[in-house]
Amino acid sequence: MCKYFEVHAQRVTISPTESSIIPTLRECNIRHKTNMATAFSMAARVGRAALTVLKPVARHYSRQRSSVVIPHRFSHKAHSSLYEHVREGYSDKPELDMTAVCEHTDSVIANVESRKGDLRGEDVRNIVCVWQQLQAVRTEISELEMQKKHISETVKALVTKNDKKALANLPEYKQALQKGRDIRNRLNQLYDKETELDQEHYGRALRLPNTTHPDVPVGDESQARVVELVGQKPEFDFKPRGHVELGEELGLIRQRHLAHVSGHRSYYLRGAGARLQIALQNFALDTLQRRGFIPMVVPDILKGAVFEGCGMQPNAHRSQVYSLDPARFPDLNLAGTGEVGVAGYFMDHAVNWKDLPVRTVCSSTCYRAETDTGRETWGLYRVHHFNKVEMFGVTADETGEESSQLLEEFVSLQKEMFSALELHYRVLDMPTQELGPPAYRKYDIEAWMPGRNSYGEISSGSNCTDYQSRRLNILYEREDGSLQYAHTVNATACAIPRTIIAILETHQTKEGSVRVPRALQPYFGLEVIEKPKCTPLKYIGPNQHTRPPRPAPKTR
Repeated sequence: MCKYFEVHAQRVTISPTESSIIPTLRECNIRHKTNMATAFSMAARVGRAALTVLKPVARHYSRQRSSVVIPHRFSHKAHSSLYEHVREGYSDKPELDMTAVCEHTDSVIANVESRKGDLRGEDVRNIVCVWQQLQAVRTEISELEMQKKHISETVKALVTKNDKKALANLPEYKQALQKGRDIRNRLNQLYDKETELDQEHYGRALRLPNTTHPDVPVGDESQARVVELVGQKPEFDFKPRGHVELGEELGLIRQRHLAHVSGHRSYYLRGAGARLQIALQNFALDTLQRRGFIPMVVPDILKGAVFEGCGMQPNAHRSQVYSLDPARFPDLNLAGTGEVGVAGYFMDHAVNWKDLPVRTVCSSTCYRAETDTGRETWGLYRVHHFNKVEMFGVTADETGEESSQLLEEFVSLQKEMFSALELHYRVLDMPTQELGPPAYRKYDIEAWMPGRNSYGEISSGSNCTDYQSRRLNILYEREDGSLQYAHTVNATACAIPRTIIAILETHQTKEGSVRVPRALQPYFGLEVIEKPKCTPLKYIGPNQHTRPPRPAPKTR
């Protein structure tokens, strides 16, 4: 009985001979072994201040076998901007660790099902099965190419030994030519099949999340483990106000009457509000540059391949990523974090081992659609655009401990800055459902926000191990010249709007002013934020009970 691969409206028939080589999804021999990843111990590593020029590592990639359209039955799940990027010759293929997935399938399934998302155990089994089909096709291709080479040598020898007339009557010559034609025809079929399976493999396998640190709590956000409480909750002899009320009274924030200007979840910072943002940015940048971080300015608009390589899905349903008009600007998206821009800088490059770990910091504007929640519709807590100072690190993978140590270093720097801002906060070890696809381990820091009477997230830090580097081709060059996949770590140094919330609500006074934290005063230029002397703008637009009369016609 024949089997079929359906591509668009056509069916390509596979002969019984082919069928014996390519196992079906049900016939795959999936070996189930449980071997959970061991915990990374912490080892100190001191970085270097100077960064050698990055070396491009993109190798030659043949496009000859890659001109194939995406099968309809996989297009809703298997479309990959990263694969398209590779197929167009911009980068090498992501080198996913399929040996581990095949040998420890049960562990991979348990990891997938403990995380948030629509990926399930059956998807993992299908990923393994498609990979086995692909390997079977490649094995046959390799064997046939060897046979083809041998036949070519045989024909060449016969041509050398015999004249043209005698050659035409040699049975072995005719047989060799026929066998060569049969092999070429078969190879042409297999090359197409290899391309199709390769595309399906990446469309499925790129959705797999990173492995998970064994100490990470299992479950949703309610299972987050409090690692540390720092500082004391502020006490007031009055009812504390929220940041929106404070910001409006002090002329710092405007959110009202903006639906027709910039849409919902937008805002203006003015006067001391704008100065507060600039002061926080400079405070964070200075703190990190003193510790050897290299400052960067990064693009806010990037290709989908970079997002996907970082573990984000710009084309997913209800994605948090803003995409530009595809008719005018194909495959361009607004970054929701500086992490994407910095990762794109290292994409397809190798760092010299002497420069590891590389610590970078950037300040950028971030854009997020916030389509999956109706919470926090007012205020600065959940907005469509905001400025953020981001830390990003690239480190070695020689002992398996380097990236864990770098994450601890980043968290220590976060704590130092938030303590200097005189905030009360807690450090959380985030559970599996809050990790996102790229993180092996993730810590969040939540500051106490008196106006909200609750803790609110102001930063996070993630160890992504080699998840991003395998997809984005980020490597480091050892002393002997060999290349190895790097590990990447990222962490928020200062998410401006949420830090402003914590500062305004923590340091407010009974009189309605706000005390500026001592560490921020050199950047801000004042010790206290007070109500400005200017008169607030008066709204004169429609949709109000008592609207002032419009100007009378001008007389000449």
